[in-house]
Amino acid sequence: MSNEVFFGSARQRRLHSSETLPAKLDRIIERLALKDRVKGETVAIKMHLGGGIGYTTVHPVFVRKIVEAVKAGGGTPFCTDTPWAVLTAYQRGYTQETLGCALLPTAGLNDQYYKVTQEPYKNIKEWKTAGEIADATFLIDLAHAKGHPCCAYGGVFKNLALGCQVAEIRSQLHDVAHYDQYWFPEKCSDDATIQAIIDACPLNALVRDKDNPKNLHLHTEPCNGCGRCLEVAPAGSLKIDPVNFNSFQEACAVSAKQTLRTFDKEKCIFLNLATHITPVCDCFGMTLMSVLPDVGIFGGNDICAVEQASLDAIGKEKLILENMPGDTYQVQLDLPHPLQQIHGRYKDPYDVIRFAEKLGLGSSDYTLVDVMEEEAVTAAAGHISAAKL
Repeated sequence: MSNEVFFGSARQRRLHSSETLPAKLDRIIERLALKDRVKGETVAIKMHLGGGIGYTTVHPVFVRKIVEAVKAGGGTPFCTDTPWAVLTAYQRGYTQETLGCALLPTAGLNDQYYKVTQEPYKNIKEWKTAGEIADATFLIDLAHAKGHPCCAYGGVFKNLALGCQVAEIRSQLHDVAHYDQYWFPEKCSDDATIQAIIDACPLNALVRDKDNPKNLHLHTEPCNGCGRCLEVAPAGSLKIDPVNFNSFQEACAVSAKQTLRTFDKEKCIFLNLATHITPVCDCFGMTLMSVLPDVGIFGGNDICAVEQASLDAIGKEKLILENMPGDTYQVQLDLPHPLQQIHGRYKDPYDVIRFAEKLGLGSSDYTLVDVMEEEAVTAAAGHISAAKL
């Protein structure tokens, strides 16, 4: 399959519907030959339906475009996400009527329909991949690109890694951050010192363990690696180590592999909608202000290439600092990627791609094809030819 990543910019050159993102999605779908590839296929459109009063997930207008293309090609589409998201999806405008196809929970209403695979990773002994996903014959990974407190960013990888496992495994995925020891109580037993370490964190990332107050529990989500806690902690008692942060990304790559192994490689399409880029995941159940300008839509056949292209493009933008949510974050502008600037030095958003490449899931090498630029070049060439006549 080609490692081209097709791109439609959120920016418009003129006030015309053909320049809008839904129209550009049509062009991306065409370039990916979706209609020619889905005849007779059961097509799972995996997306994040959000929760609560969040309203910046992928809009039904985009979803319906994809659904209609699948139907036109002779495929049978259904949209899918975790049971709790599906059961409340109508509150955010997602229904069979608005989407044009069935809306199914990935692992059944009770989250108990799954396929078990063995590929142990740290505390995760086995994987339970959602049954509706495993039963489908074609996958469209439709993700909303945005920030994420565990890893700085969530896109097509996280959409599969978290969204295609049952709740039990999703919980274990978050727990991999605690597999490698970071607190050594034998080096610090003084209660006042332990409290001083806790108080040194400006983001409340360190708390006493609920089972043993002499132990410290590190919440990696708010931790930005500033190191203030280490200035207070006795030598050797506390580690703020990259392994406790990038383990989540490696686990996401391993998890995505469990989903992708159920599909032939040529029967997968990956789409990132990089608009309304907020600091946190849509599962927070609320919408914050965008902290980066809208970028556009990325689509391709290689999950690594699509994620890389999306991150590269987002990385060229500057944070909208006035839109950051109060003092929840301490932005570090010296870090290389804007989403990493929000979430911390040990949360490199590219890590999941590096781990995935090692697992053979794809390649980060890509050629970016702007679907509108190609059209403009073709139109210009036709104009020149006509002028010569």
